[in-house]
Amino acid sequence: MGADSQNQDLQPDEGESVLPLELASVAWLLGKWSGVGLGQYPTIETFRFYQEVTVTTDGRPFLTYHSRSWLVDDEGERIRPSGTEVGYLRPLPGNEVEFLLQHPTGITEVWFGSVEITGMSDSVITGARLQLSTDGIMRTPTAKEVTAGVRLYGLVEGDLLWTYDMAAVGQPLQNHLSARLKSG
Repeated sequence: MGADSQNQDLQPDEGESVLPLELASVAWLLGKWSGVGLGQYPTIETFRFYQEVTVTTDGRPFLTYHSRSWLVDDEGERIRPSGTEVGYLRPLPGNEVEFLLQHPTGITEVWFGSVEITGMSDSVITGARLQLSTDGIMRTPTAKEVTAGVRLYGLVEGDLLWTYDMAAVGQPLQNHLSARLKSG
């Protein structure tokens, strides 16, 4: 896919000249992001992963989110596919946000939180923070037990930083994943 077709995915469909006002506080998430992160939890060995995140809009007042990742070795070479997530981010009045997220491992989550703009320059968002907590988690009988989560996304120096704290498999809420992703 060429750069022109990639950028076209980030814009509203033809006939939609501007983003809906409802997306103003989360527009900084739009784009393709990639980079390396760290995974850890008391029940597993620490690991490194490479992640690609795409956040798009079709002009309606929500964002479409798609993330996929691969385990990587010490040199950053992909070993095998890892986590995948798809979902929708829905901004609400008062800078509140809903995030609907599904995993192919049999887990569906509803997140709720808020967004804060921390920096602006020439009407462009240069810093932002989105913090979310699980409001509901559903799982199939074969999915691992996940009971709570907290996610934090931030726009810092043009990069997307994020972290995920999780309570699962009898363990209390604690850090599980974090990454720094670059645009492009």
